Amino acid sequence: MPPADLAKLVFLSAIWGGSFIFLRLAVPEVGPLLTAMLRTSLAGIALMTYATATGVTLHWRANLKPFAVVGLFAGVLPFTCFSFAALHLPAAHSAVLNATAPLFGAVFSVLWLSERLTALKIVGLLLGVAGVAILVGAGTLAATPTTLISITACLLAAASYAISSIIVKKTGMPGGIHPIAMATGSLVLGGLMMLPAAPFVLPKTVPSPLALGCIAGLSLLSSGLAQALFIPLIVKVGPTRAMCVSFLIPLFSMLWGAIFLHEAVRAGTLAGGAVVLLAMGLVLPAARNVPDKALAGE
Repeated sequence: MPPADLAKLVFLSAIWGGSFIFLRLAVPEVGPLLTAMLRTSLAGIALMTYATATGVTLHWRANLKPFAVVGLFAGVLPFTCFSFAALHLPAAHSAVLNATAPLFGAVFSVLWLSERLTALKIVGLLLGVAGVAILVGAGTLAATPTTLISITACLLAAASYAISSIIVKKTGMPGGIHPIAMATGSLVLGGLMMLPAAPFVLPKTVPSPLALGCIAGLSLLSSGLAQALFIPLIVKVGPTRAMCVSFLIPLFSMLWGAIFLHEAVRAGTLAGGAVVLLAMGLVLPAARNVPDKALAGE
């Protein structure tokens, strides 16, 4: 991979690792649902501005259905789930659970994209499950109902991201939808989906400047800028290499959490994270070749 592309991946890892810090700081004041709503809507506005400036046409009438479905699975569901989990889980734990998205993607690729379930992939998937179990059971978290629900929410978010990537492959690529158009349209429609709930989730007090700054960071950096950089990178280096960004996100999240939130990085967190990343290292190389006819929906 060229050094410039590698540098982009590291930069994206730092941004996405920081998103879990933004959530931990913003959600207690703003609330989970409103945080997800603002993140989706403001990111959509930012990307709409970018698409307009770069001359990307969205073709709303033709692409409305894929925009809506991707908006649900790449925006509304994961943003809401991670926002809820931020109330109860350290940033590093959420980041490690987020790193299971490629594992879910490997399973869904077998079901929907005609990939073979190789022995190496099976070992990787089992290790991924073991890594999550270590993360939960090695004394780093109390296994309370709230904690278990939060962990489930993170895994649901990771699975949702994986589903969205499959949908993009099945609908966006064969349909000729520009990557920036897909990102923009999905976030705009995701924000519109959540808009009806706005009157019911407004905070009782005005959030602090810090919380509002974190919302801006989530929207403009972790969603808007990150998507504008990441989607063209997928097109250039391929989805498998681009997904390597997931290797670094938990490390940056642990680093930012220790620096800014004074979260302890315990042995169980490191062990669970290492096993999840090892699982990804086994699964991703085994998932490189997707048949062209599967991508075309044949």
